[in-house]
Amino acid sequence: MGTATQTPWHISGEEAASCNCVWACPCQFNAEPSNGDCRALITWEIRDGQFGDIALDGVRFAFIVSWPGPIYKGNGTRQLVIDESATDEQREAIKAMESGVHGGPYFEIFKSVLPHEREAVTAPISFTVDRDGRRASVRVGSLGELHIEPIKNPVSGDPHRVRIDLPNGFEYKQAEIGNTVDCHTSTEAPLDLQLENTYGQLNRFEWSNG
Repeated sequence: MGTATQTPWHISGEEAASCNCVWACPCQFNAEPSNGDCRALITWEIRDGQFGDIALDGVRFAFIVSWPGPIYKGNGTRQLVIDESATDEQREAIKAMESGVHGGPYFEIFKSVLPHEREAVTAPISFTVDRDGRRASVRVGSLGELHIEPIKNPVSGDPHRVRIDLPNGFEYKQAEIGNTVDCHTSTEAPLDLQLENTYGQLNRFEWSNG
């Protein structure tokens, strides 16, 4: 719940994310990450949103994140990227929400486990997502991109559909799982990603501090 010193906000829309875990990302089940560490590119397109009096409909933004171990142990590094088409007011609103000081479980939790923050930047973000089809293509300027396709049955080659339900999840309630055929970034370590055939996640998000 927002306090008197917090600006009321809410955002909802589509999320596409790729990480370095296997398709059944253990982090979703409170287990250790597949490779010991956790690195990801997480992208969003707000379909409906408001920060105080500032409308956020259509704004796109992304996180490039890295943790040296399990997410819950923290000590991670993050970089915020905001679509260059956003207005100055919208950019400042995204930065304010992302800081965690205006409440909301997702940003408060990520702030606590990602204490090392690089300066936020802007870049042109293209965002094409078909959640039911388990397909996504997102480009974050020259900083990175991800491409997700359906997981294929190893025998028949047919698309294999898998979902994760988290009724009490703070990030999503239900996610379609796909195969990250490619995800890479051009940022410096530890935010440098080169992923192929790893976990891909497509979901609707709905967050607020209310």
